Amino acid sequence: MAGQTQDDASGDLATEVAALRRELEVLNGHRFIRVQNSVPRMLTMQFARGLALGLGTVIGASVLVSILVYFLSQIEFLPIIGDWALDLADQIQAQVEANQSGGAPASE
Repeated sequence: MAGQTQDDASGDLATEVAALRRELEVLNGHRFIRVQNSVPRMLTMQFARGLALGLGTVIGASVLVSILVYFLSQIEFLPIIGDWALDLADQIQAQVEANQSGGAPASE
């Protein structure tokens, strides 16, 4: 009986090792592992990631600043902040119009 139990245990161990081996083959076939194993692919992916992050940051910051300046320019009951924001909005508008017409930036 003891021999039978040992055979069962070694059979279970062999089955587990074979299953583990198959699982490792599947994991090594994933795209993430293939990218990490190749330096040029990894550099390309990191470069693209950096470009996307930089572009998203610039676009997001531009939208937030535009919204903030717009709302600040609407504040008329605070003369200092309202006038400053209105001047800033006018300068931005002048710059946008100058860029659209293809001319040099407007200066005061």
